[in-house]
Amino acid sequence: MDQPAPRPPLPSLPALLAAPAPGWVETTDVVVVGSGIAGLTAALHLREAGLHVTVVTKVNIDDGSTRWAQGGIAAVLDPLDTPAAHARDTEIAGVGLCDPEAVRLLVEEGPTRLRELVRLGAEFDRHPDGTLMLTREGGHRADRIVHAGGDATGVEVQRALHAAVGRDPWIRLVEHALVLDLLRAPGPAGTGRACGVTLHVLGEGSADGVGAVLARAVVLATGGMGQVFAATTNPTVSTGDGVALALRAGAAVTDIEFVQFHPTALLVPGAGQGQQPLVSEALRGEGAHLVDGDGKRFMVGQHEQAELAPRDVVAKGIHRVLLATGSDHVYLEARHLGAEFLASRFPTIVASCLAAGIDPATDPIPVAPAAHYASGGVRTDRHGRTSIPGLYACGEVACTGVHGANRLASNSLLEGLVFSRRIAEDIARDLPAPVEPAPGGAWTGGVGWVVDPGVRTGLGSAMSRGAGVLRSAESLRGAGAALTGLGDTRGRPETASWEATNLVTVAAALVDAAYARRETRGCHWREDHPEPDPRWLGHLVGSLGPAGVLRQDWEALG
Repeated sequence: MDQPAPRPPLPSLPALLAAPAPGWVETTDVVVVGSGIAGLTAALHLREAGLHVTVVTKVNIDDGSTRWAQGGIAAVLDPLDTPAAHARDTEIAGVGLCDPEAVRLLVEEGPTRLRELVRLGAEFDRHPDGTLMLTREGGHRADRIVHAGGDATGVEVQRALHAAVGRDPWIRLVEHALVLDLLRAPGPAGTGRACGVTLHVLGEGSADGVGAVLARAVVLATGGMGQVFAATTNPTVSTGDGVALALRAGAAVTDIEFVQFHPTALLVPGAGQGQQPLVSEALRGEGAHLVDGDGKRFMVGQHEQAELAPRDVVAKGIHRVLLATGSDHVYLEARHLGAEFLASRFPTIVASCLAAGIDPATDPIPVAPAAHYASGGVRTDRHGRTSIPGLYACGEVACTGVHGANRLASNSLLEGLVFSRRIAEDIARDLPAPVEPAPGGAWTGGVGWVVDPGVRTGLGSAMSRGAGVLRSAESLRGAGAALTGLGDTRGRPETASWEATNLVTVAAALVDAAYARRETRGCHWREDHPEPDPRWLGHLVGSLGPAGVLRQDWEALG
């Protein structure tokens, strides 16, 4: 593959956020940024190793993406199932770009990590004989999804982890804290290891609230970037903060073009922007099916698994119907499952529908794709190590190689469990002595800039229009041009501006990679290159130069 690929218009990006020098400083052994399944599990395992941990979270401990997970956790618990079968389903969904060794670690270590979660107090749904209930979701060829509260798995997982963290006095929790930039130890040309982060904490320290947590290692577990699009299943905190921080620090990101659009977000009348209620594909796993406006099942014949095909296949199938009919939604037909079953198995979905004036027992459910999950992110190895020594990443912010071009359903919570444990083990094996940050940059309030927070509405619309489910060179050039205009609008240092700058940064990186990858693969759909191309079996590795210019390097597989 000849590189470099052609480039769309893109904004210049800051190598540092405009912010005052830290007005207060704390020290710890390890700082974990994020409080979902990946961050809290990492913190608990680090404490098992005897380390002091500070968990920094953007709003409250339970406000991240984990609690919104409905479907469950995929793990091989049925004696008739095998890790090899789980790995095969994962790699099929990933369309040639999964790292087989990372997948093997996921599926082989996953059941043990799940049992550890149970021992921490997570209560999953069980049959009367005490065995765990298992269900099936899209892309899986066996029943291997454990769930809690019917469709409230994330709520239960978050509850159990929150309680476990609360029992440990040596885990310091800092809420309402937006991470800003990475601090690095002295080293040639800024190559020193990570030694902490700057952050803004409401109501603490100086009047502006900017401070620093110094640490011997930094773990990013900041979740996704769904808010870069106009409609997403992600909560409002998912503004790509971890990926943006990593890019500004010089870390590599990869596979960032592969954003999974969940096929079935509830289309609430008059609410086409922001977070959309999720309608878990576990509902399809229990027998619901997709129909068009005439009541016809359109996924039958498109894939051998019909509505239970991998998510990219179903999202594309729905989008084709929308393009053909001019509608903004299709329907999920679940009436035949019965009111009693729906209310007991899917209470969260039923409540969301009823709040929108839809009764799934008597009405078909209007659904449409919405941005859901970033399959790529900060590039890591199999121990969660990034390209910057001392900086680790796990969960949705990371690209471990597990997901490839499209995440298999319910592998995300499992990935958080497995790789957070691997990170904790690696840190405990080789944790260096504390060091002071190198002078300059975020440590002393170096020169940086931010964009005006007013760009967010225009950014979401431009990204959904130009870099959403269906992309082309023309649409991506349009998105890049819009980002360039938005990125030129400067703001003053404040929370809204820092978030907006992070969104512009990850949006630009996404558009750059999506424009470069001239094929259709997994959840990256190019209408001007509609087929997979074996020349594109490899990864685009993005980075940000000190002048604020994005770069994409090509790494072929094999």
